[in-house]
This record gives sequence, C-alpha cells and structure tokens, in this order.
Amino acid sequence: MAQVKKPAVREAILKSAFRLFSRRGYQGTTLSQIAAGAGVSTANVYVYFGSKIDVLYAIYDPWLRGRLKRLGKRLTQVRDRRRRLRMLLTALWRDIPSERNGFANNVMQAVSSSTPEEGYNPTLLKWVEENVAAMIRDALPAERREALGSALFTHVLMMAFDGFVINYHLLPGKHCSEETIELMCELILGTPARPDRRR
Repeated sequence: MAQVKKPAVREAILKSAFRLFSRRGYQGTTLSQIAAGAGVSTANVYVYFGSKIDVLYAIYDPWLRGRLKRLGKRLTQVRDRRRRLRMLLTALWRDIPSERNGFANNVMQAVSSSTPEEGYNPTLLKWVEENVAAMIRDALPAERREALGSALFTHVLMMAFDGFVINYHLLPGKHCSEETIELMCELILGTPARPDRRR
C-alpha cells in the first residue's frame, strides 16, 4: 500500500534541508541529517523525494522562478534599454549569487558532483535561459535581437552566472564589478555608455 504524503512532513523536510544546506553546503549535508532535522526517517524522505538533489531543487526551483518573474515585472517598467540591461545583469551576476547567504552555490555543488543515477534534470536551467533571453530581447534594439536575444547567447551569460556564484562562495562579499556589468552592456548593445552615464 502506498504511503500517504503529508504536506506538513514535506515542508519539514524542506525546512530542515534549507537550514543544513545554508550552514553546511550541499556536499556537507546528508539525507540522514535532513531526515533527523525534520523528525522523520531517511526512508521517509524517499517517500517525498527521489534523491538529495531533488530536495535541493524543491527549494531552489520555486525560489529562482519567483525571483526572475519579479525581476521581469520590474524590468518592464524601465524604458531605458541600457538601464534595463544593467538591472538584469546586476541581478544575475551580483544579487542572485549572494542572496540567501549564497544559497545558489549549493546548486553548483550538486550539479558538479551529481551522477546519472541521481537524475539531474535541466528543466530549470532551460526555463531560466528562455526567460532571461526574453528579458534581453526586450532590452535590445531590433537590429541586435537576432544575434543576442537567443537562448544560446543567454547560455553563455548563465555560464558566467555559475562563475559568479562560485566566486561569491570562495570570496564572500566579492561581487561582480560595476565595470564588468557596464562592459557587458556595451558589448550587448553595441554602443558605449555616454560619459555622464558611466558609473
């Protein structure tokens, strides 16, 4: 007979996992520790999640999707293309890597050490790349949309995101510089910022 899943138990597992991942990192956290923190057995965790990476994504996926949806709404209110692009890159390369005490680094640890058996699923990455590509397209002049408004170009930006996540983990407090963000805006838009608009 299948075990009935209880929302309160699932939530307890996720809260325990969030605390442990935040303190010990993905690599330093075991499913048995997550279970103990939730007051359930390790076998019970497997009733709700297939693997530790599934637990991590159950925390990170809805948070990142919500974060990017809010960012997308904010960007639609910004008329200036350069400012819009700067806000997007700042969120991707500076804000999100440091938010929740650098929680995104857990994803870097998980993905870099996952095995085929653990079942890494690139669904979130594809969703992020498609949505970020749409945000970039909206910030680009028409003549640059085909070349730089694609998921392929966004994939390169997300590889940089991964690097900034790891950099923040290794050097807490060290963020992507304003100069880096401005340089990328110039490369994407194809025009340098006016001197009075440089930071």
